[in-house]
This record gives sequence, structure tokens and C-alpha cells, in this order.
Amino acid sequence: MAKREIVRFGEEVLRQKCAEVTEFNEELWELLDDMYETMCAANGVGLAAPQVGELLRVVVIDVDDKNGRIELINPVIAGMRGKQTDSEGCLSHPGKYGYVERPAKVKVKARDRYGKPVSYIGTGLLARAFCHEVDHLNGILFADKVIEWIEEEQK
Repeated sequence: MAKREIVRFGEEVLRQKCAEVTEFNEELWELLDDMYETMCAANGVGLAAPQVGELLRVVVIDVDDKNGRIELINPVIAGMRGKQTDSEGCLSHPGKYGYVERPAKVKVKARDRYGKPVSYIGTGLLARAFCHEVDHLNGILFADKVIEWIEEEQK
């Protein structure tokens, strides 16, 4: 595993739509492991492949719950219910936080690192992370959805 450089807000790669993963091999596994190490080193709860410069539909999430490390390949939001508004930040936009409205409950379908179908249902922070990271795969940033920015002294 190796820690990778996180792409910062303003870089074009963050605005591009990612390609579907078609090969589930050691190269993909290395990317997943590197992304997880990078996310943990940055004290994040989620990281999408474009945030490390890879235009692939790959996400890692760990919100420190019973699910532990979640790896999503080619994720699709399969259902959502309710609403929640809370503060959000992004590893690609360090130091910036804002209130974003997201679904309260989200079902996501994807593939695991071996190509096997997986699905998760998340509420609260996990639901937010699913939406935030899938947005990254479509070139959408949390800053696009901020209702109100949080001033530094309010955090």
C-alpha cells in the first residue's frame, strides 16, 4: 500500500465523469488499498478515485461503524428516503465546511473488489458518505450543493 496525493479543489479531474471498472484485478486492488490508506492518513471517512487522479468509478468509505471498510466499484444509488441537513467537508477542499441537504436513508448497489455484487443501506453519516462519494464519480462536488458555508470559528 502507498499513500497517494489528494487532488485539490479547482483541478479539472474532479469535474470529470468516471469510467466504469471492467477488470477486477491486482491493479484495482492496489488502487483500493492505496485509497484506503490515503483516506485514513487524511482523517477522512470517504474517498473517490478522482480524488487521487484516477477517473474510475471506485470509492472507499469507513465511517467507523459495524460495516468497517466499505469498497464500492461502479456504485449506483438504488434508493433514498427522507432528508437530513448537516455539515459536510471534503478531503479535496480542506478547511471548508458547509451545510448540505442529503437523503436520510440511502441504498447503494455496487461490486466488491472481486466483482461480486454487494449492497448497503446507510443512514446518517453513512448515507451522506454514499451520496458525497458517488457525486465525485459524476464530477459533482459538495461545494456545488452547499446551502450555507460554515465560518471557521463556528466549527
